[in-house]
Parts: sequence; structure tokens; C-alpha cells
Amino acid sequence: MTNEQIQQVIDELKALNAKTAKEVEEARIRFLGKKGSITALFEEFRTIAPEYKKLYGKALNVLKQEAIAKIEELREAAENDIASGRAVEDMSLPGSGYELGSRHPVSIVRQEIVDIFRKFGYDVAEGPEIEDDWHVFEALNFPPNHPARDMQDTFFVSAGHKNPLLLRTHTSSVQVRAMEKLKLPIRVICPGRVFRNEAISARAHCIFHQVEGLYIDENVTFADLKQAILLFVREMFGADAKIRMRPSYFPFTEPSSEVDVSCNICHGKGCNICKGTGWLEIMGCGMVDPNVLEANGIDSKKYSGFAFGMGIERIAMLKWQVNDLRHYFENDLRFLHEFDSALEV
Repeated sequence: MTNEQIQQVIDELKALNAKTAKEVEEARIRFLGKKGSITALFEEFRTIAPEYKKLYGKALNVLKQEAIAKIEELREAAENDIASGRAVEDMSLPGSGYELGSRHPVSIVRQEIVDIFRKFGYDVAEGPEIEDDWHVFEALNFPPNHPARDMQDTFFVSAGHKNPLLLRTHTSSVQVRAMEKLKLPIRVICPGRVFRNEAISARAHCIFHQVEGLYIDENVTFADLKQAILLFVREMFGADAKIRMRPSYFPFTEPSSEVDVSCNICHGKGCNICKGTGWLEIMGCGMVDPNVLEANGIDSKKYSGFAFGMGIERIAMLKWQVNDLRHYFENDLRFLHEFDSALEV
């Protein structure tokens, strides 16, 4: 051991300029770690002659204390920089990765539905989510104070006047706008978000998404409606899918029907998803009521048409056996990444 060795370590310590917590820790290891330069001097100190121990012992102790003080000073400075937001970026570190998101299952199913109906010659129509009473109710054969309005609990934005504003309860309002503006024949689908004042549960939500369809032309029949729905169901759920139509009531269609599809889980044998029936309800439909055609300036004696509507979340639940509607609104990446395979070509 020589004074030159000790002085060399002192000079290195004085020149030390660690700015990040990682650099400070590396410096501590370099000087005071098990294989550090100061630790090595203490190991060598054990082997020197007794008459030199007093000479070098004091110098080594002073060096070690100075090293500890220097490291602590640099550590505090680095922590203060982090706390004040002035931390120096260590360009030698690997970059921070960003977790990629995923397409939402509702968006995936919406696009799939749109693509299917585009193949059948349907155009996409969209409209405002904040709509007036005429387009949501009156033009669709919901007179003021009619009990059918109770079927759709409504969020009103403004009330107390003749044509109040509200959050649309269905995308049928877009069909009204299509009938007002487009030339006949009309063949459109209307995807979008809708709102109803319902209690949130595993099977219901106050916000959900719909795709509604409208076809108006001369000589359109219920058989055309049934065929359109059957073709859609087989495209969406497979070539073996079957449908059944049950009589129902909607103010804007007559006759009206609910549509069930054969359960794609048990293939009609009965399971807990279809409640043992072998069928799952997917949409409502019917022939456009003549009153609706006349209210929108279309001659109901010359033209006829059909309309249908389905919930996108409902289709997604059937497609992927999702058991709780609330999952769609929680923004949980773990849930969303389960549908990455649906995007693979």
C-alpha cells in the first residue's frame, strides 16, 4: 500500500459526479462494495507491517468516511431532483415501454355488422345523439302522452316546450332523418350510441349501442325482411344458424316481431345461456307502419318497407359469451386484450 494509491482514490472521489439514483448506486458499489477500491485498500491494510498500520489506518478511515459522506450527498441531490421534477434523464437506460391498447369488442362487432350489411347493399347513416322529440318519438308513431313512450325511459335535456331535446333512446331517429333527406329507394343501417334511464346491472345499462336498419321501396314484403335477417344471422353466427320470429309490438312497425337465433353454445340442445330453450333473442323488427311513412312524406300506398334493430352489446355477449354487460364500460385492458384474436386476419 502506498500514499499514491490512497491519493488516487481521493482524486476519483472528488471527481465523482453521479446525477441519477442509478449512477449513485453504481458509484457506491465502485468505492464501497465488496470489490470496491476502498474495500480493496482495507483488505491490503491487513497485510502491511505493524509499524505502518498507524500511518495508513488513520488515512483509510478518513477516506472511507469521506466516501460515505460523498455518496450520501449525491443520493440526496438525486432524490431532490426527482421530487422537484428536475431529474436528469439517463440516456443510456432502455426506453420505457407503453402498453398498447386494443379494439373494443363493441367496436369490433359494430364493424362486423356494418361490413355484413354493406355486402347486402346498405349504406351507413348517422345522426346526433342529442335529438328532438319529433325525430325520436312523434315521427315514429309515438304521439304525446302515448303509453308506448313508457317503454323507453328517457333522459331529457330540455323539457316544457313543444319539441323538447333529449338523449336519443334508439337510432330510429336516424331512420327518420334518412326518410326526410334521401331519395327513394332507401336502404340504410344506423349504428350509434343510445341512452335510457335504466338501473345498471349485469344485463342492462343506461348507455348502450344499437344498429338499426331500414329498407323502403315498392313491393317490399315481410318475406324480404325475413330473408335479410336470415342472411345476416348466418353471416354473423355461422351457416348452420337458424332464426324464429315471434309476434311483438312496436309503435313504428306493423306487423312487428321479435327475432331469436339458435343458441350457438349448445346448438339448440339447451344450456344456461339460453335458459334451456335453445334460442336467444337478438333483435326486433317489422314492416314500417304506414303512419310513419306518411309522417315523413312518403306515399304509403305506393311504398312499403321494413325496419329492424339490434343491440351491439347483446350480439357481442352472444358471440363471446360475456356474462356481464358492465365489462364493456370499465376500460379494463385485461378484458379488452381477450378480444385481440378477433382482429387477426
